[in-house]
Amino acid sequence: MQVIGLMSGTSYDAIEAAAADLALDDDTLLLRPLGHLSVPYADELRARVAACLPPAVTTTQAVCALDSGIGQAFAGVAARALRELCAGTADLVVSHGQTVHHWVEDGIVRGTLQLGQPAWIAEATGLPVVSDLRSRDVAAGGQGAPLVGMTDTLLLRGLPGTPAALNLGGIANVTVLAPGAEPLAFDTGPANALLDAAVHHFTDGRCAYDADGRRAAAGRVRPKLLRVLLDDPYYRRPAPKTTGKEHFHLPYLERALDAAPTPAPDDVLATLTRLTAVTVADACRAHGVTQLVASGGGTRNPVLMRLIAEELPGVPVRPSDDLGLPSDAKEALAFAVLGFLTVHGLPGTHPSATGASRATLLGSITPGLTPLRLPEPAARRPRRLRIVH
Repeated sequence: MQVIGLMSGTSYDAIEAAAADLALDDDTLLLRPLGHLSVPYADELRARVAACLPPAVTTTQAVCALDSGIGQAFAGVAARALRELCAGTADLVVSHGQTVHHWVEDGIVRGTLQLGQPAWIAEATGLPVVSDLRSRDVAAGGQGAPLVGMTDTLLLRGLPGTPAALNLGGIANVTVLAPGAEPLAFDTGPANALLDAAVHHFTDGRCAYDADGRRAAAGRVRPKLLRVLLDDPYYRRPAPKTTGKEHFHLPYLERALDAAPTPAPDDVLATLTRLTAVTVADACRAHGVTQLVASGGGTRNPVLMRLIAEELPGVPVRPSDDLGLPSDAKEALAFAVLGFLTVHGLPGTHPSATGASRATLLGSITPGLTPLRLPEPAARRPRRLRIVH
């Protein structure tokens, strides 16, 4: 089955599309990558996303317009992926959409909202679309995140020791697979969320991120500011747990700077980069991680990657590319896998990873231009993932 996965993360800078040929072979999921596209959001649409995100106040009209606008943008990328990656022939599109709110109270997720109306994608491609993948896990008592945990678990299984997968997006998350234990997945804290907010603020919107970590490298870590940031109760909360830009945003950083004034912007960026490295490393040490497989946009920041390696001496850190899974495309491919599992009648979560009461089938299905025909339900869940080329 040829499947196109679509997603835009908490950095909301681009729509990622990845296509794969997927098949079940007994207890193994075979994945053949077909290519990857990264299409930046139009400036106007990205600005509207930013204006809608917490702690901003918005309106139902703005949310409705954004749902259509994001849906149309995703539809355009899906149509491109169909042409350019799949030679015009595919079976399914899986769309994560754009998270605009992840509602967490006292560690309990009450709801989650991803915008990007899938009907636009179905109309543009003629293909059925699996979307709204987080809500079912939340309804079953789970965190609804991180949903890459299923793909991570299948990929890591068979590696020696206690391997973990790290994804560095706006928020950092890890999936840990300890011998004899159920998979554990959780958000460790901010990766690029506070860094991007700080750069945007310090440059009056001229820059969106710290390219190659150059400004962080030019600054010095300020211990007092780092202590204030690390004092956040989130880091002491047990897993599974999730967070997002509802918590880690510019006003959050400004409150920390009120408590620990840091005049030099580059010092703030150096401290925020160290914060991500420390919180990732603390999470890995707490669960005895012996090797780390990294992916996501943060892997392109050499300063951040160097600091994570410094904080985890003796723990090899390598990109998911080493295991055959392109790091830039991993999240989009992970959602392609989830949609594939859904249409085959298979759950897309491990309760131990999200905290749900049971493993659930994920998402809702929007039919394409022809009557909806689903494959026969699969007889068993895959236990491992094999990348084929």
